[in-house]
Amino acid sequence: MATNRALVPTGEVVSVLSLTELCHVSNASADWVIELVEEGILEPVGQNRSAWRFESTCVTTLRRVRRLQADLRLNLAGVAVVLILADENAQLKRRLAQIETEIPSD
Repeated sequence: MATNRALVPTGEVVSVLSLTELCHVSNASADWVIELVEEGILEPVGQNRSAWRFESTCVTTLRRVRRLQADLRLNLAGVAVVLILADENAQLKRRLAQIETEIPSD
């Protein structure tokens, strides 16, 4: 699942983090982040782990994953599905809002 800027809150600064920095900022283990990459929840740029770079928006994704696992007891495959559906839902809502502004009111 690619990082989706559509879910980035307005005004959030997007910067780039290494694996070590992401782990430090989000208080996550490297092994857990690697599992998220393997599941497709996070998609870093770079060929190998030492070269991986993550957008800072991944910190928000990590928080969402933790919350979904804690609240709903989802495994990573389930989390991935929920995040994909939430992304699609947000896209549909934006498209609907756009269409509604294009249709003249009677």
